[in-house]
Amino acid sequence: MIVGLGNPGSKYQNTRHNIGFAAVDYIARKLGVNIDKAKFNALYAIAKTGDKKVLLLKPQTFMNLSGEAVSAASGFYKISPDNILIIYDDVSLPVGKMRIRLKGSAGGHNGIKSIISHTGENFARIKLGVGEKPHPDYDLADWVLGKFSREDSKVLSEKFESAYQASLLIMEGQADKAMNLYNR
Repeated sequence: MIVGLGNPGSKYQNTRHNIGFAAVDYIARKLGVNIDKAKFNALYAIAKTGDKKVLLLKPQTFMNLSGEAVSAASGFYKISPDNILIIYDDVSLPVGKMRIRLKGSAGGHNGIKSIISHTGENFARIKLGVGEKPHPDYDLADWVLGKFSREDSKVLSEKFESAYQASLLIMEGQADKAMNLYNR
């Protein structure tokens, strides 16, 4: 299962916090499906890559409750946490940087906190850098719910191909190779 994190609704489209939705939409296009079925308090699609089926999921619960949708879908399809990949925004990484981890803490990300509370920490993650807030007094919520500059959007849209390729490697059991290629 590949999950892109974000918030539902047009108000949040193209915001930093919704980079996970954008990345999983890109993956869906590459796999020839549309994420347009509704179940599990999420939008989803089932795609094939090689001999594997993959569930693509976009929780519609708002970020802080993402674990509910992930838990419902993984429970229904009997997908263990070690077969779940979450793609989401990271404010500690510069725009365009990508970091892959196989497990770990939430690092302050509320969507990841919610998923950990429902599944534990043993799921893979692709963090996409959206940059730090411009100054320490800037409200973090305002920053992550803000829109990207045209330049940052271009950099990130080019990074989606890397996220797609890394996802394929992770699904093939080659997470170490993905980390060696993309954690630079």
